[in-house]
Amino acid sequence: MEMLISLVIQIISGAIGGQIAGLGKQGLGTTLNTVVGGVGGLVLGQVVALITGTAAANDLTLAALASNIIGGGVGGLVLTFVVGWIKNRMATK
Repeated sequence: MEMLISLVIQIISGAIGGQIAGLGKQGLGTTLNTVVGGVGGLVLGQVVALITGTAAANDLTLAALASNIIGGGVGGLVLTFVVGWIKNRMATK
């Protein structure tokens, strides 16, 4: 059950990060910012959890929650920014 909670936290944090990234020129629209951010949050959140060793933890410690929130938020922000940047570069050509 704790794994499911971690995944949900990563997706929500990624969606928030995607919305933040979408505030600039690289925005994809509200829905795509949320979806791409959620995917980025899930992917980078899992990577950060594996690196920090909190993926194997069966309890929701403060370190695990912080890892999920930060990894998910940054992952969503970065992926949304990169996808928006690529979309804008392709549209100008």
